[in-house]
Formats: sequence, C-alpha cells, structure tokens
Amino acid sequence: MEQVFLTCSNHNMIEITKFNGDSFTLNALMIEQIQSFPDTTITLSNGKIIVVKETENEVVTLVNNYFQMFGIQGWIKEAGEQNEL
Repeated sequence: MEQVFLTCSNHNMIEITKFNGDSFTLNALMIEQIQSFPDTTITLSNGKIIVVKETENEVVTLVNNYFQMFGIQGWIKEAGEQNEL
C-alpha cells in the first residue's frame, strides 16, 4: 500500500484531490462519512458530497494523522462510538 503523508497548511485542514485533478484543503472536522462506490465519496456534516481521487483508506489515514498531531484521535473515536445507535 502506498504511504500517505499529511499535508496541513491550515488549522483543521487536510489536502486532498478532487476527481477532476484539482487539489484542495478540507476541514477534517466536517467529515461525517467516507465511502467507496467505487469512487471515494466524502459526505460532510452539512450534507455536501465530494468525490475525490484518494482511496477511502488514504483519506482515513490523512484524517487520523491529522487528529494524532493534536492528540485527539482517541477522543474523536470515543465520541463517535457514543453517538452511534
């Protein structure tokens, strides 16, 4: 598997690539769901859907690396588990 490196140019942001090849930064805290349909689709907490070139695993790795930088990975995971039905 290809190694994914975190690019963090702004607070709460990860750098990813739209399906058309344009790169952009995304607020990692706004991600609600990541799926492969087989294209990787990111659903934001505001309902907006973005299709990106990175695989689902690559996006998850970027988000996890970002949260680990600030020591909040376990906190986010625990909060998500408590909110699931």
